Amino acid sequence: MNVEVIPAIDLRNGQVVRLRQGDYAQETQYAAAPHELAARYAQAGAQWLHVVDLDGARAGDLTNLAVIEVLAKAGMQVQAGGGVRVEDDVQRLFGAGVSRVVVGSVAIREPERVAQWLDKHGAERFTIALDTRRCDNTWTLPSAGWTEDEARTLDELAPWYAAHGARHLLCTDIERDGMLAGFNLELYRHLAQTVPQLAVQASGGVRSLEDIRAAREAGARGVILGRALLEGRFTLEDALAC
Repeated sequence: MNVEVIPAIDLRNGQVVRLRQGDYAQETQYAAAPHELAARYAQAGAQWLHVVDLDGARAGDLTNLAVIEVLAKAGMQVQAGGGVRVEDDVQRLFGAGVSRVVVGSVAIREPERVAQWLDKHGAERFTIALDTRRCDNTWTLPSAGWTEDEARTLDELAPWYAAHGARHLLCTDIERDGMLAGFNLELYRHLAQTVPQLAVQASGGVRSLEDIRAAREAGARGVILGRALLEGRFTLEDALAC
């Protein structure tokens, strides 16, 4: 089974950044301009780019939409999210050239609304982001840029979306995000067993090419690469060759 290697660009105030475990107080800024980084990824052969508007995720609006529109012209298909709450947000991202809209907080809080979008626009136009944190043997689902706790759980919503026609699921183990500790393979094996009909994208903690291979073996259909690429742990060319 092949795995889609997807480089990521996280945006805050129009700059490329990474957070540790989703903590806005633990931010690392990188010198590369977003459009320059995207151009490098496209030249390396990436077919998809994952873009997160961190300002929008916390505030509930599309703060970095203008930057996203530029990135959508870099030669890759873009999946982007952060701040998507209503139909107009979806339309604005499509209008900016985004191929697939990533829905997170609204997917947790208002699944019926998101199911309507799947029906209206098609499941291939959306990635359901159910980023999770293990708490008392339960995969919880924090929202609003991982700053607010929600009552629904991963094991409740992932099957719900599978039953309502979703195709793509992005799942980050928040505790590993930005930590270079490797993917949580237990999480992705669990998802492969419980929602095999969903194409799961693994995110959070990749540190080596072996982590990519391990995620594929655990059942992931895509891997999101952030800090490891920014810090030169390996090249995108080598990751794509995996």
